[in-house]
Amino acid sequence: MTWRLVFRNIIRNRKNSFIIFFLIMLITALFFIGNSIIGQTNAGLKKTYIDSLTADVIIQKNGEMSMNLFGANSPVIDNYVTIPTLPAYEYLAEIISAENGVERYTSQVSGRAALKMPEINDNNDGVLICGIDPETYFDCFPGISVEEGRLLESGESGAMITIERAAKVEEETGIRPSIGMPMLFSSGGNIGFKIREVPLTGIYRYENPGQFMNEIVIIDPQTARTLLAVQVATASATTEEIPDDLEGFFSEGFSDYEDYEPTDYEDISAEDSIRILLDSLDNKAELSAAELSGGDWNFILLRLKQGISVSRFINSLNKKLAPFDAYAAGWRTAAGTSAIMMLLVQTFFNIGGFLVSVAGVIVVVNILLIAVFRRTREIGTLRAIGASDAHIRFLVMGENCVIAFIAGITGVLAGMAFLRLVNSMNIVIPNDLVAALLGGKILNIGFLPLTAFVSFCIALFLGAAASIYPVETAVRIDPITAVREG
Repeated sequence: MTWRLVFRNIIRNRKNSFIIFFLIMLITALFFIGNSIIGQTNAGLKKTYIDSLTADVIIQKNGEMSMNLFGANSPVIDNYVTIPTLPAYEYLAEIISAENGVERYTSQVSGRAALKMPEINDNNDGVLICGIDPETYFDCFPGISVEEGRLLESGESGAMITIERAAKVEEETGIRPSIGMPMLFSSGGNIGFKIREVPLTGIYRYENPGQFMNEIVIIDPQTARTLLAVQVATASATTEEIPDDLEGFFSEGFSDYEDYEPTDYEDISAEDSIRILLDSLDNKAELSAAELSGGDWNFILLRLKQGISVSRFINSLNKKLAPFDAYAAGWRTAAGTSAIMMLLVQTFFNIGGFLVSVAGVIVVVNILLIAVFRRTREIGTLRAIGASDAHIRFLVMGENCVIAFIAGITGVLAGMAFLRLVNSMNIVIPNDLVAALLGGKILNIGFLPLTAFVSFCIALFLGAAASIYPVETAVRIDPITAVREG
């Protein structure tokens, strides 16, 4: 009987019911469409970075600020921050190897440098250098594919540039970079001016290049360490391996003094010899200290096994990394500001959606109040023949919840129809950044069940929230007064 009254009142007050239905449906559809696009963007961005650059988890040294793979996550000071090296690298590697959730891992040293191709032009382009371990790096990133040449091999000096950079150079100069061409890298700072030349071994492509990925140059780790003045920790640099012959000892020491040549030993003064000897011993002591603390990699990147919860894995791993002054973070931290900004966009969109929902609730409340006042005699009669407060509450609340239920389903279906229509157009995305965000060059926004469910729940919440005040108003109607005035 009560449900019959609910549906009868909805039909009788179909004008007000339609307005409520339309408002809730519109809010639901907008929320569903907006969050579907943002969800697709997040999924595309996540796949892009995990498959091509960041992996699932990044391990870095503890510091005062969060670091991404190429600098600080604070844009204002990004260019003035040096990426710290990992302490106790060997111990960290042992911990990672013992973790059941790790499928594979690799190491990276990275930063910024200037790149010039002497055979093509004299321009110095700022690039992001990524010093890798070729033996493990490319296995971790299936999103990297070779277009020309070959992948960098372990133990060799060389560099790889993106196909976008090669196309840009060809467009500007009319000459396409060729395999074997010398690549001249330079860097400067407090550590002095460094120049290194290595051959171009390959031109590669990222499956979906992100905001800054076209600027990345993959090089061998030793060249990267030299350019970035990263101290190498290696057992071959200990004082136990000082050559037995004096000439061998001095020849090793002269590597840092380019003004001195081995053939000029007889011209070196006693004071200079002592100074060089002391400096050489200091350098060897520093290398020995570096061996104990790690110091030759900035990051360790981890790919996790399918089905492993990244957040739980990071929380568990951080407890083990704490004694070694290192910590683990997710792909978004490793990717930097572009990924973090997308999270902020989603937050701001939902804040805007919340404000629109509040406005919608206010409108629905006013409509319901008017409907309640128009039905004063009907409600008073029900109260007079013995209808309880609970019955009146159920009657008014039920009407609005039924409308909200239908509006929620319709809103989600309308959103799905809109997305299907957009997908059927096969819209080509010309911008590489937007294509990377959406996971491909062809616009295709997938259906997200969780987003649909949340959108539907929001519709029910709007209907219930908008009913609270009108219901209490209906309950407070005095039966006798309502019958007399109705």
